[in-house]
Amino acid sequence: MFKKLLSVCVFLCCTLAVNSQKLNLPADSIVATKHQVTINGKKISYQANTGTLPVWDEDGNAIATLFHTYYFRTDIEDNSNRPLLISFNGGPGSASVWMHIAYTGPKILNIDEEGYPVQPYGVKDNPNSILDVADIVYVNPVNTGYSRMIADKEGKYPDRKKFFGINADIKYLAEWITTFVTRNNRWRSPKYIIGESYGGTRVAGLSLALQDREWMYLNGVIMVSPADYKVLRVDSPVSSALNLPYYAAAAWHNKALPTDLQQKDLLEVLPEVENYTVNTLIPAMAKGGSISSAEKQNVAKQMARYSGLSESSILQHNLDIPTSFYWKELLRDRGFTIGRLDSRYLGIDKMDAGNSPDYNAELKSWLHSFTPAINYYLQEVLKFKTDFQYKMFGDVHPWDLDKDNTRDNLRQAMAENPYLNILYQTGYYDGATTYFNTKYSMWQMDQAGKFKDRIQFKGYRSGHMMYLRKEDLKTANDDIRAFILSTSNQNKPAKY
Repeated sequence: MFKKLLSVCVFLCCTLAVNSQKLNLPADSIVATKHQVTINGKKISYQANTGTLPVWDEDGNAIATLFHTYYFRTDIEDNSNRPLLISFNGGPGSASVWMHIAYTGPKILNIDEEGYPVQPYGVKDNPNSILDVADIVYVNPVNTGYSRMIADKEGKYPDRKKFFGINADIKYLAEWITTFVTRNNRWRSPKYIIGESYGGTRVAGLSLALQDREWMYLNGVIMVSPADYKVLRVDSPVSSALNLPYYAAAAWHNKALPTDLQQKDLLEVLPEVENYTVNTLIPAMAKGGSISSAEKQNVAKQMARYSGLSESSILQHNLDIPTSFYWKELLRDRGFTIGRLDSRYLGIDKMDAGNSPDYNAELKSWLHSFTPAINYYLQEVLKFKTDFQYKMFGDVHPWDLDKDNTRDNLRQAMAENPYLNILYQTGYYDGATTYFNTKYSMWQMDQAGKFKDRIQFKGYRSGHMMYLRKEDLKTANDDIRAFILSTSNQNKPAKY
């Protein structure tokens, strides 16, 4: 009887111990590891600091913690001239994973030369990383990666509106960057911010917020496949017409153009389509129902030539072709859909009929390789151990898109800071934030044309994540490297 009671007591104690456990993430923590990588034939020694750093409220209380990974060379004694690159991905709601282990960092995915998954999953050295010329910190905004909100003593979490919106996001991230820079003694360093996709919106806004609120002046902003909501999701003839050069690029890659165009190089075709878009298509679409039948027919004919679609399908849409329809229609007769973020990727739908693909072929492919790789890399290589789920995409919605002045914020930041330079990078086969949208956004940001000598545009023969293609990984990193080297050591007064 006694043994039976003892067994029951032991069982109950174990059960209570298990049930009393709670998953916790330290708000302020760092795990340091030492590494080496060979970049452009030169061996680089570096340290990776992986961990969390708080977001503070106005009363000095921690209301969130941001998971980040900070890489810095260990053979540099004086970092006052050593550039610092602060890296964000987009979404909104995406972890800082894509550029971290596929683009600028010291490790990249095990993938083939075009970016498709390869098993065994994992990472390998990145011989093209920019760590040779700049230290890098990859930042995961709230509810992405391992970043989380923190409850107060009563167990109440902060108002979600403090984090989840264009301007809220910019405000708390600018303050967090100040904490990070202070903690790591980087105030004297030339500073750069890089953002991909929605991250482009984020860093455009941060460029001015850092200057005007944190008194931190940047040397450069790098926009990778940037999202500009003054162009995207706007029901206007201009926004629709701007898609045609992307349609031409996607059709060219998938061998769906007329023979004479298909035989030309992509970069011979695109200027012709861009010229037609600006000078003919936008004015024609602006006419709406007032356009003559003859003009409408002529425009449809030329759009069909450049897009790979039929004249009838274009006329049925009144010249206004939705991107989702294009991804479904272009290769419908071959039984495939094409990818949204990268139209080199093909998908297979349940039915060939319909107006949009069943799924994003490219994103499913990327999650295939990124998810196991980042979990393995953080836990086993960088030694950050936690039972928390690494959120590739987190719950950040509803996201407040009101009062989006980020494009003009970037212009104002450039006006205030003669040192500030901009680099735009985008893939020709990106159907979400198209390369011609990026050009248009760039033109509208600097309408007076006064900053032309401080703005660069680079295009690549791949999609949204242009760096997944081996050839573009090298070229795009070299472009960032050259941009940093040409703008970090000004050695001249910041004046006009």
